Amino acid sequence: MNYKNGKDVLPPRLLKELQRYIQGELLYIPKSEKSRALWGELSGTRTSIAKRNQEIYYMHHKGHSISDLAKTYYLSDESIRKILSKMRASYREAAATASE
Repeated sequence: MNYKNGKDVLPPRLLKELQRYIQGELLYIPKSEKSRALWGELSGTRTSIAKRNQEIYYMHHKGHSISDLAKTYYLSDESIRKILSKMRASYREAAATASE
């Protein structure tokens, strides 16, 4: 987060209005909801996890056990089950949408 002087970036009229409420203190102005990125979008983490989850799904489909997958991906058995459940649901949803 970068610090900016309000005097340098705000129109004088808006600056005077803000000074009625706060002076000489830091003020955080959040991004609008439209411009906010979802968790992991900017860093690529979201894409990386989605790819990993697809790999887990396909490996399980090919016969790998939940405990083997948990060891391979350093996750708990319960985490693998949740991933498989979510992946099955998303594939079912995609298949239902495609058949419409």
